Amino acid sequence: MCGIALIVSGVRIDLSSLFLSSITSSAQSEQSLFSIDDIKEALTRRGPDSLGSKKVFLHSKISSSVGGRDRRDVLSCAGGEDATKYDFPCSTNACQCITSESEELCWKDNGFNKRECVAELYFIGATLQLRGVKPIVQPLVDASGNILVYNGEIFGGIDVSIDSNDAEVLMESLGKCCSCSSHEHISTCHEIGKEETSVPDILSAIKGPWALIYLQASSRTTWFGRDAFGRRSLLVHWPTSKDSRLLLSSASPPSSIGKSSDLGEECGQDGSNFWEELPCGIYSVSVDDSNLDGNMVGEVERHEWTDPMLYELINWERMSVQPKPEELNISRMKFRSRQHDMSVNATNVPHELGLIEAPILLPSEAVLITLREAVKRRSTINTMFKAANCDNIQQGHAPVAVLFSGGLDSMILAALLDNCLDPKWIKDLFDLVAHCGMFLARLEVAGKLMTPLKLVITDDIDLLNVSFDKELAPDRISSQDGLKELKRFSPSRRWKLVEIDADLSNLTLETRHVMSLLNPARTYMDLNIGLALWLASSGSGWVYEERIGNVNSNYDIENCQSIKYKSEARILLVGSGADEQCAGYGRHRTKYRNGSWIGLHEEMKLDMQRIWKRNLGRDDRCIADNGKEARFPFLDEDVIRTLLGFPLWEIADLDQPSGKGDKKILREAAQLLGLHEAAVLPKRAIQFGSRIARESNRKNFGSNRAANLASAGSAEISRP
Repeated sequence: MCGIALIVSGVRIDLSSLFLSSITSSAQSEQSLFSIDDIKEALTRRGPDSLGSKKVFLHSKISSSVGGRDRRDVLSCAGGEDATKYDFPCSTNACQCITSESEELCWKDNGFNKRECVAELYFIGATLQLRGVKPIVQPLVDASGNILVYNGEIFGGIDVSIDSNDAEVLMESLGKCCSCSSHEHISTCHEIGKEETSVPDILSAIKGPWALIYLQASSRTTWFGRDAFGRRSLLVHWPTSKDSRLLLSSASPPSSIGKSSDLGEECGQDGSNFWEELPCGIYSVSVDDSNLDGNMVGEVERHEWTDPMLYELINWERMSVQPKPEELNISRMKFRSRQHDMSVNATNVPHELGLIEAPILLPSEAVLITLREAVKRRSTINTMFKAANCDNIQQGHAPVAVLFSGGLDSMILAALLDNCLDPKWIKDLFDLVAHCGMFLARLEVAGKLMTPLKLVITDDIDLLNVSFDKELAPDRISSQDGLKELKRFSPSRRWKLVEIDADLSNLTLETRHVMSLLNPARTYMDLNIGLALWLASSGSGWVYEERIGNVNSNYDIENCQSIKYKSEARILLVGSGADEQCAGYGRHRTKYRNGSWIGLHEEMKLDMQRIWKRNLGRDDRCIADNGKEARFPFLDEDVIRTLLGFPLWEIADLDQPSGKGDKKILREAAQLLGLHEAAVLPKRAIQFGSRIARESNRKNFGSNRAANLASAGSAEISRP
């Protein structure tokens, strides 16, 4: 998927349940900082296959009637510029969806005075289609008048077949939900034996990243929210005196950043405080116009997750935190013993990660198996409609790429992807969809079968690496070393290290644009990370090949030629969540020294519970802006549950030195894979490994020392 948005005007939004002030919204706010076109522009930059929109008008209760029909509680829907005309029933029997061109005529034909429309809901959906054998255009509208815009992937909880589109499957499931709230559903629907589920029931069941906006026509309720970990961005603007509309959007419009060349001056403008990250959860706005003052009121309510397993993951409680001395010693001995057994009988852990022949799995073995399944779910090549994908297939482009530093996390992901991404995936895909003629140039002309397009079987994996110091950046060095190790790990794979070089002094326009993507984040650290992610995910750089054409050389640059290359992979595997869950940050070691195991646990818990606000929304916006979908295997629900199921001392042992005790369980997993060099690499954040932090410090503070004195990492970019 790609991006979603909703603009609500003409409704007084009641935020009392969220402990925020309520603001009355006018249909045409003269103080609107962003227009609908601004938001469309932000979503269009994400390279969607389609962009659609629909208007919904809510009318106040009017005692008079038209044509003998009471004009109460009327909901009308107007399609977007490219929408098809639909007619559908709703609970009022006076609901019609029309194209924008015929909007005025519709008001006249139905006897409505457009001035009587006191509320407007404008839905926008941008679709980067990765599933489904037919094209879809969001917003989706069903026969009952329900409207859905969805940005996410369903990897479990709701069954989605390989040739289905998950948004359409979700729309069908939501359409079967009862019209009551979650609390009412539990107390009423279940008691009288109804088999209907509630909207929170459906959303709580989804495994995978998502953000959505859903209008349930029968209850005049708009549902919105994002998954429990915030893996998909959704920004909110609660109504204020500056802009009295309620707005939801996957990204902030570029117009949120001014045109001044002074970055600090840009960020000091009012737009920088306009948006905030929507806290993870499920929300609803139920519109009621029974107020005596005649205004429509939308009460915002936050709903509880209905899956108890989600609460275990969100609360992030671990059964065993403080080890006894003997438990810690046993933990250190177990893996060494298993390593010895493996060296005696190398077939215990096959390269393909089949069943590990051991009576009891070590924690690192269990995590490795679960993580492999997470990568497999995120790299399965679903049947896709997009014709351009056929072109990519014929040209040999890889379907999935890895954000690659050559460090521990990205090396594990690359190795697991090698295992999960069958080199014959295109042949299998062809067998699935050949009946659709997707890969045939022409099926039949004048009764004669024409030659089909030649299928090129590719086994490429793109490894995307960004550097702000060319060959001298630590991540560039480790990525080149990592490439050599991956070639030894899987010599039949065509590994493509895409080297993306950048010069911060030449990125003025790019920096301004990334600032709009970061919004509402606005520290120098956010800018450094966001710019590095944005450039890396573009996939536009250079690959080195031997002059005879073998990309699997030993990466001796002197014997290679550089070739301009752009990765066309639409799926990007990212290692987010590994450090938070496995004690990979320096502050974890500090907390352990000062507060022992309990202090370490509390710091890791804090990291996981704020990752949606500090990391994931920002990262999703920066990566999606390049038409890529970020997927986070380390944040798979089963991976999180597996890691939480082990004692903390099996996850990390910070009495051991750096490169050994931090992320201990992942280092052991890398050893099991045979990635012995990657298993001992120290942790480096992307802003340091790519050296953008050093260049940024020199540019904005004069030197690294001055930046450190100013706490540049947490310093906000503001008006001087």
